[in-house]
Amino acid sequence: MPIYIDVFNGDADGLCALHQLRLTEPRDEAELVTGVKRDIRLLDRLAGVTGAEITVLDISLDSNREALLQLLPTNRVRYIDHHYAGALPVSANLEPHIHPEPELCTALIVDQLIGGRHRAWAVAGAFGDNLHDAARRAAAPLRLSEEELAELQEVGELLNYNGYGKSIADLYFHPASLYSAMKSFADPRDFLAASPILAKLREGFRADLDQARRLRPFWESPGGAAFRLPDQPWCRRVAGVFINEKAREDRSRAQALLVDNGDSTLLVSLRAPLDRRTGADTLCRAFPGGGGRPAAAGINELPGEMLPEFLKAFAETYGKT
Repeated sequence: MPIYIDVFNGDADGLCALHQLRLTEPRDEAELVTGVKRDIRLLDRLAGVTGAEITVLDISLDSNREALLQLLPTNRVRYIDHHYAGALPVSANLEPHIHPEPELCTALIVDQLIGGRHRAWAVAGAFGDNLHDAARRAAAPLRLSEEELAELQEVGELLNYNGYGKSIADLYFHPASLYSAMKSFADPRDFLAASPILAKLREGFRADLDQARRLRPFWESPGGAAFRLPDQPWCRRVAGVFINEKAREDRSRAQALLVDNGDSTLLVSLRAPLDRRTGADTLCRAFPGGGGRPAAAGINELPGEMLPEFLKAFAETYGKT
């Protein structure tokens, strides 16, 4: 019997991508490998695995290249993602579905692969990934009311909110536990109505976001603004939701949020202008530990002394709007 392993990002996109796939192709026996949103080198955890069928969702192939190359000779890997991948390895054991277009997320790629069979979850994943326009386009065939769309948006944003933290200890729920709670719901609206987990996340979401909304930029340029938060769990939890909200408030400017890691480094979340979804990945990859996609990227541990260099690059990248 083959070993099944599902490797997925712990944010809304990873969760909704996996849930759609497994509603269509059940693998209840699969081992789950996941973590906080920023824990993207998840394939490192599979060192020594052989004879497995591995599904990878919503983590950069480029960031996992070395581990993937070690796995491919003795495992079959289906890789579904929307981040920068670089050159794809050539192997009969690799099945890639990688599309880094700015208006796609992994949940929407899975939706295409399964013929839209669980479209509402794809829409929730897109909302969680701050792809509101794409989410609405995907939802059009469902003929949902504005109230129903708002429910899918809330599910996506709450799932995404849970994924942000320095470690699992910062999160309300382990992403694997959150996925297990989702498994019995074919419709995210039913999950929203029935799940005490989402009720708990809603409470924390509102409290954290209320605090973050009092924040003002510590730095601005014609093309964007940067915000900064201290080394506290609530700051890491709200980072993605807050910076996504700022991006929607001003579609013509880039937005950056820097959260102190407590060790003289900064966690950076960067959003390109929604009217020009380019440049975020290139900017962040210029710094140690940076990566992402053209519309949204980040740096896990920006050395504090490199902050002026980052702000200079930010201003140069988004100097024209």
